[in-house]
Amino acid sequence: MLIDPEYEAISISRQCELIGLPRASYYYQPQAESAENLLLMRLLDEQYTRRPYYGILRMTAWLNEIGYKVNHKRVQRLLRLMGLEAIYPKPRLSLPAAGHRIYPYLLRGVKIERVNQVWSADITYIRLAGGFVYLVAIIDWFSRYVLAWEVSLTLESDFCLSALDRALQIATPEIFNTDQGVQFSSCAFTDILKEREIAISMDGRGRALDNIFVERLWRSVKYEEVYLHDYQSVPQAISGLGNYFIFYNSERLHQSLGYKTPEAVYRLLA
Repeated sequence: MLIDPEYEAISISRQCELIGLPRASYYYQPQAESAENLLLMRLLDEQYTRRPYYGILRMTAWLNEIGYKVNHKRVQRLLRLMGLEAIYPKPRLSLPAAGHRIYPYLLRGVKIERVNQVWSADITYIRLAGGFVYLVAIIDWFSRYVLAWEVSLTLESDFCLSALDRALQIATPEIFNTDQGVQFSSCAFTDILKEREIAISMDGRGRALDNIFVERLWRSVKYEEVYLHDYQSVPQAISGLGNYFIFYNSERLHQSLGYKTPEAVYRLLA
């Protein structure tokens, strides 16, 4: 167990602090939904991972085809509850904010030749037994190395800023690519990049393939970890994801890396 409530030598507050878990997350109770809706959300999450271009009508038709007689309004509500925007060809968990500057996409036709040339960040939905949390990760494009990750109960910007701070303690990229979401287009986020003279790149709206390496990472996380373990709590999710990212970086061999691990490639060439 990640946190032991029976261990009196260290308080729960201190245990949370040591592992970087907000105390509110320890006491978090997943949002209540009916058993049927939780099942539908599980199916929608898995289908979205397989078919990120499916919209509301296709998702509704697919559920009906496999025996779940639901209408499109219910599907729309559940997708919104999960933070998935079915209009666009990728889960849009972060939405642009009025007044935030949107930067051009800088990577079209660019050859990725070295580590720390391009980093990317993105957010995905992680299901729990009775609700969900959000996961942000920062990845180096050349090595596929995950430099930092954080979990949050909400889509406030703090967890993205925390992940960025941890990643920048390792190195500084030439280009940082994200979607156009409020978490990444906020001055709090972009000013940090500007201060370090990092070029800012943002995906074209609704273009999942502009950030293809982090999209592949999410598929790996979902299929190799999340779908194999029914997380019952936030601490359990953090523990499971933490173990997975250690495996992903230091043990998982990538064909595109000549059957080397991301960590081996990153450490060798950084």
